[in-house]
Amino acid sequence: MTTAVALRDHNFALTGPTGNLDQYISAAFAIPVLSAEEEFELATRLHESNELEAAQKLVIAHLRFVVHIARGYSGYGLPVSDLIQEGNIGLMKAVKRFDPNVGVRLVSFAVHWIRAEIHEYVLRNWRLVKVATTKAQRKLFFNLRKSKKRLGWLSKDETDAVASDLGVSAREVTEMEQRLSGRDVSFDPAPSEDEEFAPMAYLPTPGSDPAEVAENDDWETDSRERLNEALDELDDRSRDIVSRRWLVEKKATLHELAAEYGVSAERIRQVEAGALKKLKGFMSPAF
Repeated sequence: MTTAVALRDHNFALTGPTGNLDQYISAAFAIPVLSAEEEFELATRLHESNELEAAQKLVIAHLRFVVHIARGYSGYGLPVSDLIQEGNIGLMKAVKRFDPNVGVRLVSFAVHWIRAEIHEYVLRNWRLVKVATTKAQRKLFFNLRKSKKRLGWLSKDETDAVASDLGVSAREVTEMEQRLSGRDVSFDPAPSEDEEFAPMAYLPTPGSDPAEVAENDDWETDSRERLNEALDELDDRSRDIVSRRWLVEKKATLHELAAEYGVSAERIRQVEAGALKKLKGFMSPAF
């Protein structure tokens, strides 16, 4: 059976399984593996002529390898079909970049690209909050489980050994172990008799503290009284300029006030600056 026939008979989509997963996997493993000569011919046609049919045949013939790699990530609780689809994207990227003249088989070259796409998918979807952002954290995320010899928390000696093996600090190992052991909790879950209290239930309602409300009211009243007293200390022109520039909803411009008082806009700005400086001095609390 040729790869083209297999594609038609098994109703494949190049990016991943579209129907029953078991049927997809069976179809992927039913497609014959390309010989070195066939692979070289197809890759050369793609590399030199950018031939789409050659790229499709190369991708389809290697879908079985994506399935094999994706199965190795099933322990993260994510749909295998999604892992396969992400791996297929990596496979297509590898096919596009593959140079048949390098002297290696496509599967050896594609492993890195397949794993890279699956890694990105796992990191994006394993937790609502990212658990690994740096290179060291990514290495820990995918190797810590393999390094643990038993369930439960690592001992100090085991933590030090894992840190030494992976080339990271013991503190980073402990932090990643804590992240891996946690779970996502809905901020506002649907009500249920056996549901734990939602995190939202532990947050105080804004403005619910009577002492804080009384303190804010007193502060606003005191500030308003001191502002009125400070404004009374200004001359009529300065008080009018400051009030119309800062204390009303529809503020006057410097040019409007300048035309009204028969002076330049710069002079209004100077009066305003001087008045604001005096107000600041009047309203500053004395200790």
